[in-house]
Amino acid sequence: MANMERNPGLPLDLAWVNSVRVNLPAVKRRAETLGTRRTVKKEWQAAWMLRAISCIDLTTLAGDDTAANVARLCHKAARPVRADIVEALGVAGLGVRCGAVCVYPSRVADAVATLKKIGAGDVPVAAVATGFPSGQFPLKTRLEEIRMAVAAGASEIDIVISREKALVGDWQTVYDEVKLMRDACGDAHMKAILAVGELASLVNVYKASLVCMMAGADFIKTSTGKESVNAVLPVGVVMCRAIREYHERTGHKIGFKPAGGIRTAKDGVLWLILMKEELGNDWLNSQLFRIGASSLLGDIERQLFHHAFNRYAAASELPMA
Repeated sequence: MANMERNPGLPLDLAWVNSVRVNLPAVKRRAETLGTRRTVKKEWQAAWMLRAISCIDLTTLAGDDTAANVARLCHKAARPVRADIVEALGVAGLGVRCGAVCVYPSRVADAVATLKKIGAGDVPVAAVATGFPSGQFPLKTRLEEIRMAVAAGASEIDIVISREKALVGDWQTVYDEVKLMRDACGDAHMKAILAVGELASLVNVYKASLVCMMAGADFIKTSTGKESVNAVLPVGVVMCRAIREYHERTGHKIGFKPAGGIRTAKDGVLWLILMKEELGNDWLNSQLFRIGASSLLGDIERQLFHHAFNRYAAASELPMA
């Protein structure tokens, strides 16, 4: 995202936030029609899957993460599809890589060092911060965590908002905190995680989206992946509509990142279709669209293997990393 124009934000407009209304039945109907009006098959399907790979934030957020498994993740992000598959598909010249590697702040230095070592230093390292996933930490420590991750080499920071403040309608505090987090990021791009499964309603999801964009978020992200409800299409529709309204009013394009529960190639393509239909072709790249995932890449590679060799690979033929 290095060459992407930053979102400067704007003063909190509570009149705009409080005017939000969401037609729930209409949103559900819209989500249900996704993929029914537009389908992609054969080589076009393979092309869409390759585009999805380039938008993946390849993620490991486990308590037992080590330097070794982060290194494996980095190797996979740099070379996400087996070389013989790439050759068979005739896309070796595209240089397909994942959009980023996403890790905990303590693993940022490992990821940066590995990517540099293997000649993939252009793959960004994203770090979750600000008391991920709960956000239930003092503001001072949340801001310090951002600074530490940036100092370690993270070029993108995925922050979590205070769901408690959002649930009680304290949008001023949500705005103030996110703005301070954006300041703490410095040159690093900021993705604001809404944790939609804990916001109670789609109206709150839309309001939180607007408030984070006003506070300077470069991306808005559905979930930490740790909630009971993560990236689901109705939420995606609502967040994309908020991005579209913000763009129409301000001229600034904000990125979108669904995360959590996106595991199949079909799902990955479906989210790309949502971006194309709701926001347009400008959002069909890693500058403005990311998918937070760990297992998605494995299924996409399996489907690409089928496209290349007309059979499905055994699990042992396509190790994740």
